[in-house]
Amino acid sequence: MSSRRVSRLNSLLKEVLSEVIRDMHHAFANVEMMSITSVEITPDLGFAKVFISLIGDEKAKRQLCDDLNDAAGQIGRTAFRKVVMRTFPKLHFYVDEGLEKQMRICDILSEVLPKEPKELSDEKSE
Repeated sequence: MSSRRVSRLNSLLKEVLSEVIRDMHHAFANVEMMSITSVEITPDLGFAKVFISLIGDEKAKRQLCDDLNDAAGQIGRTAFRKVVMRTFPKLHFYVDEGLEKQMRICDILSEVLPKEPKELSDEKSE
């Protein structure tokens, strides 16, 4: 399977799964504040990792992730009807920690680094 095709399928599944989950909002708490950040399909199209981002505390994130994994079969069947594929990958949902890690790094850097570089402030005064 070409990496270009897998990449296109990742993008397509991201859109379709977002739509399916949004339509099933009554089944999940806090789904209004959730977004799918990425989808990674295995080259054999057997499995797909779905990464979600959610505003809230760790307990709410884990609960939504568990709820989505419990309903993965139903979500997959509904999405399969909207996508033309021979087989639909088995879905596994994960909380995407990337954005939070990036925010923590920015906070640490803002504490450590000076607000304005010294060289720039010297040039401005001249």
